[in-house]
Amino acid sequence: MREIEKLYDRIIQRVNINLRELEFEVNPYAQKIIPFVQMDKFYAFYGISPHHPLNFQFRHSNLAGSYFLGRCKVTNSLLYKSDIRGDELKKKGSLFQYQDYEVPIDEDEEIDIQDSLLIKTLVHNYSHDPETLEKFFITDTIAMNYANIHGSPSNGCFLGVFATVDLTTIRDCVIGNFSYVQAGEISHLNIEPGTIWVKKPEKFNFFYQHQKDKLNDYIYFTAGTRPQGLFMDFIEDRKEAFQRVFDMVNMEHIIPVPNNASLDRFAVTKGQTHIGENVLVAQRAFIQNSWLGKGANAQENCFIINSRLEGCNVTAHGAKICEADLGKHVFVGFNSFLRGRPDARLKIGKDTIVMPHTIIDSREPLAIPAGHLVWGMIKDARDLETNSLPIEEFSAIHSKFSLGNLLFEGSGAEFVSVFKDRIEHILQANGAFFNGSDQKGHAQKNQNISFNTIQPYPAGMKKGLFPTIIIEP
Repeated sequence: MREIEKLYDRIIQRVNINLRELEFEVNPYAQKIIPFVQMDKFYAFYGISPHHPLNFQFRHSNLAGSYFLGRCKVTNSLLYKSDIRGDELKKKGSLFQYQDYEVPIDEDEEIDIQDSLLIKTLVHNYSHDPETLEKFFITDTIAMNYANIHGSPSNGCFLGVFATVDLTTIRDCVIGNFSYVQAGEISHLNIEPGTIWVKKPEKFNFFYQHQKDKLNDYIYFTAGTRPQGLFMDFIEDRKEAFQRVFDMVNMEHIIPVPNNASLDRFAVTKGQTHIGENVLVAQRAFIQNSWLGKGANAQENCFIINSRLEGCNVTAHGAKICEADLGKHVFVGFNSFLRGRPDARLKIGKDTIVMPHTIIDSREPLAIPAGHLVWGMIKDARDLETNSLPIEEFSAIHSKFSLGNLLFEGSGAEFVSVFKDRIEHILQANGAFFNGSDQKGHAQKNQNISFNTIQPYPAGMKKGLFPTIIIEP
């Protein structure tokens, strides 16, 4: 066990050095998070399929409970029940479009994690940095519970609880709890908790700030404490269902799944749940008493409870939907929390975009009309007036605009176009448009994956560390 503690200390020191200009000390945040006495009890696992690039290398690391899919290298790092998903990595011979350039990919891309501590973190997609096209690197970085690193190379950073960096290269930054950043390339910034920042240089800048006192009820985490709040309670209340899934070596799902859909072996389904055609349910998703219509998807760490999704719905990583009815083509962004009540259903009309890290928590019936853009924190119909606009109206913005806690400048039409294009890409990549022969996606390709487990040293100086393992095609 001594070696794993030395590794932990090394990572802390390296991250502190990178963040010294921000005067940010990471040790008080990470000190109580890693259960060292249990790290030798968790097995890690990886998936093999003919559709994903196979090549795993693990050296001097702890992988406790983590999941790997696709080409990945982990060195001198601690991963604790994280998802490292390399099924969309760029392949040799393909072209990467950046502005007016088409850049050839010289070799298969890999996810390269070094000297980092990732706790229940999702790593997915591929590097969007044109300078590092063949390597999606995460170096000297600490990411806390339920953070997302999505196509975002990271060097010397700290991500708070439920934080998301999306399509953004980050260097020597602190990303606060429940903040979402998609801003191209940033460095030496300390992002406040509850910040929603989407920027495309010379095109648009979307900036929203959750009120700290209200956000603290949902997630609160500061130095010397453990994460707490409604979000943590929500997940802890359903933890036992996942324990059963991971304890059993072989387990068949008891609900019918069409032959063109995919329900992951490590997802939880309960009650009267319907899986439609071309539906994708990813690992660690939780579906209870819900209807998923044709082409809908539930990505990693999603919870969909007592709800109906009509079809071609995107429920992005970490989003939660309870007691709600969603029309077709509704997008629910990263780590959003949408909660109606049994006697106060939440209804969202078709073609609506719910921005990442949005909180809708209503105790009265609430209906969001079709074709709206929604953001921020909404508790009732009055809040909806200052946290939503018809997409057509938002598209008409040409300069500066403010509403409630939202500040926007630039082209609303460009902003909407970027989101719509990305939603279509997600649906296509996930196989929502599969017609029986063409447009296969993850819903079809993920049907046949063999899962393999690996375990750490059970005793001695290296207790908790995994041996050097190289798995090649």
